[in-house]
Amino acid sequence: MLAIYDAYISTGSYDDNMSSFGVVSLDAPSSINIYADSFEDKDEISKCIDVYNDGAREENQISYTDYVGLLMSSVTTIIDVISYVLIAFVAVSLIVSSIMIGIITYISVLERTKEIGILRALGASRKNISQVFNAETFIIGLCAGAMGVGISCLLLIPGNMLIHSVAGTTEVNASLPAVSAAILVILSVLLTLIGGLIPSKKAAKRDPVTALRTE
Repeated sequence: MLAIYDAYISTGSYDDNMSSFGVVSLDAPSSINIYADSFEDKDEISKCIDVYNDGAREENQISYTDYVGLLMSSVTTIIDVISYVLIAFVAVSLIVSSIMIGIITYISVLERTKEIGILRALGASRKNISQVFNAETFIIGLCAGAMGVGISCLLLIPGNMLIHSVAGTTEVNASLPAVSAAILVILSVLLTLIGGLIPSKKAAKRDPVTALRTE
């Protein structure tokens, strides 16, 4: 074994032998790892490298891999997929809720047929009858939206406590912006109005004489 090692050493130069042993020259490194203190510093380093590459020849350009950027891109993709799935579930829930509101409003119309007939006999127009049920659905949507926003705000308290305990910091917080809360309430009102639109139209078309004869 020693004879073979001596023969191997004698056949190559010193640099070749050291390269074979895995020794790296500090004057000609094959790669450099740069660690930034923040995401802003990381972006600045990437910009500096890009500026250098724009003015350098192809053989002198620096090839780099932003591992943090790749990791954040993967995390962002996963979060986007989860968000789309949740949006799909919410959309289905909203559609089902609108249908249920329409059914409930229609049942209310059937149960209040005589009341509709009395209103028509007292001089209420079809538009007035429709406005009565539209006002009811508006109130339902407004109350439902306000309750949903209120419950969400209350759930943020234990949610933030859990986030702080897991993350070990109080700088990360979950919140519900006022604009988003207002949009949710408006969306709830619109969906309930759409759901009760057809039943209210049917109530307005009721014949007052037939409605008064209904038990």
